[in-house]
Amino acid sequence: MTQVKCVVAGKEIDLAKAVAVKYRGASAYVCCNNCKGKFEKDSTPFATKANHQLFQTAQAKQVKCPIAGRKADPSKSVRIGGVSVAFCCDNCKGKASRLKGDAQLAVAFADKAFDKGFEVKKKSRK
Repeated sequence: MTQVKCVVAGKEIDLAKAVAVKYRGASAYVCCNNCKGKFEKDSTPFATKANHQLFQTAQAKQVKCPIAGRKADPSKSVRIGGVSVAFCCDNCKGKASRLKGDAQLAVAFADKAFDKGFEVKKKSRK
């Protein structure tokens, strides 16, 4: 992955030139120090996109269904924001499939869903 969207401004940025901001024990990426300041002041409005970015950049892994919190079935996956998200059953998959745009992103990556279905990878100590 070489590009991500700034979680504040929404514009595409080169990951190599992105500004990192600490989030959930990992790094969310923004386009500039102005966006970093906004994010650090209050990350709540940007949480869904930041959670999505953590998964997109492989800093978080999926461990369960983000809707029901049960074991995810890879055969019940939906592409959301360019990544494949697995759900536990056809009911949860159907709910995610019917949504579009930010609503679809929220069903998998809003804080409550992210807490149910994902965990931030622990950084190895050297």
